[in-house]
Amino acid sequence: MKFRPLFILLFLVCGQKLFAQTKIVAQKFNSKIDVLINNNLFTSYILSEDEKYPFFFPVNGPSNASVTSMRNANYPHHSSLFFGCDKVNGGNYWQEGLERGQIVSIRADVIESGNDKVIIENECIWRRPNANAPIKDTRKITITAPSKELYQIDFDVTLEMLMDVIIEKTNHSLFSGRMDADLAVINGGTMLNSNGEKGEKETFGKKATWIDFYGKRGDKQEGMAILQHPSNEWYPAPWFTRDYGFFSPTPMYWPQNDKETTLKKGQTIKLKYRVLVHSGDTSSAKIAEQFEKYKLE
Repeated sequence: MKFRPLFILLFLVCGQKLFAQTKIVAQKFNSKIDVLINNNLFTSYILSEDEKYPFFFPVNGPSNASVTSMRNANYPHHSSLFFGCDKVNGGNYWQEGLERGQIVSIRADVIESGNDKVIIENECIWRRPNANAPIKDTRKITITAPSKELYQIDFDVTLEMLMDVIIEKTNHSLFSGRMDADLAVINGGTMLNSNGEKGEKETFGKKATWIDFYGKRGDKQEGMAILQHPSNEWYPAPWFTRDYGFFSPTPMYWPQNDKETTLKKGQTIKLKYRVLVHSGDTSSAKIAEQFEKYKLE
């Protein structure tokens, strides 16, 4: 009988750990994949052929409000969190107008779901009318929740050149985030890069391994950081930044010859990004420490 209290205590401790375990689930509905963390929607990966490209929206922070925004009248080509590029062999795979170019999902599979991570594989073709497709890309998206205050998206993409590709100098290129207006610098938010530089004036065109963008809504502070992996081509790419809430590591705006980036048929480009959606500011979210872990992976 004297062992019963100890048994009950062990049962309660183990039970608490069991019930506290994070559960991440992906649910595919037609042209989108919803990802839930402990039964709360974290993000939807939108794959509709009516869209310019696949993208994530919402991207809900720990407060359950999206840290990203979904377009506006001035910038209808900013779709939350996305990957695209303008001026590719005369096509536009970034701005509005599907006839100008479109990144279309041809396969999207949920590889893992229901435990502590979700893994999605997505294959896309870059196409436009009356032209051969210049690029095919394959994406691996891994979503985890290191803590209740930190959610993580790993976005790994391999681009295969289906022909010789010329990308003219453009500020519209590759992985990008558009923050919710409440978190923008112009509304009191903070944009900080890995060099300690702040705001558009200091961060624009600067090479940095990461940028964190955070602000306050009500009594809650939260934000989103984008990290570049050291294995990336053009690492660390300079950043195109705007105080109204846009940020992107954008190598195509700073090509070596200041004119264009040339890629050969059959060439593959592998790029890896980590998105950290967090409570608090850069320091409390330990973004610098998170990058040190990421660069070793």
